[in-house]
Amino acid sequence: SGIVLVAINPYEQLPIYGQDVIYAYSGQNMGDMDPHIFAVAEEAYKQMARDEKNQSIIVSGESGAGKTVSAKYAMRFFATVGGSASETNIEAKVLASSPIMEAIGNAKTTRNDNSSRFGKYIEIGFDKRYHIIGANMRTYLLEKSRVVFQAEDERNYHIFYQLCASASLPEFKDLGLSK
Repeated sequence: SGIVLVAINPYEQLPIYGQDVIYAYSGQNMGDMDPHIFAVAEEAYKQMARDEKNQSIIVSGESGAGKTVSAKYAMRFFATVGGSASETNIEAKVLASSPIMEAIGNAKTTRNDNSSRFGKYIEIGFDKRYHIIGANMRTYLLEKSRVVFQAEDERNYHIFYQLCASASLPEFKDLGLSK
C-alpha cells in the first residue's frame, strides 16, 4: 500500500475541485501541497509516466462517504492533465450510467435515498503520450441479500418498486407482475 488520503464528505459543493486547483496540483510532488485527491491522482500519473507501470487508486469508504464523487474528481484530473478533458469529456463518458443501471443497482439506505449498491472497477487507458484513449467500468452487485431482506427504514433496489408501479401497463403483462 502506498499513499493514504482520508477525505470527509461535506455533503455540499466546495470550491476546491475546479480547473485552477487541478492545474495547481499538476506537476507538484506529493507533500508539497495540502492533501487532496488531486495530489493522489498526480502521484499516480507521474509514476505511470516515469516508471511505465500500471497504477491503482483505491477509493474506499462507507455508504454516503463520497466514493463515486472522489473517483469522478480523479478522472477529471486525468482528463485535464492528459489533454482530453475538452476533446472527449472522458469523465462524463466513463461515469455516465444509464437510468436502468441505476435502477437495478441503487437502493434507499438510512443514509442515502439513492445509494449505489454497486462496486466499481474503472480502468483508464492511456496512449504513449499519456493521453486518455478510453476506459472500461466493471460493476458488481454488493448486496445480493437485499433482494430478499432489507433493514428497517431501507428499501430494496429501485427497479422492484418501478416494476411494481408499472405492473398494470400492457407491456408488462408478459412479465407476470400483478398488483
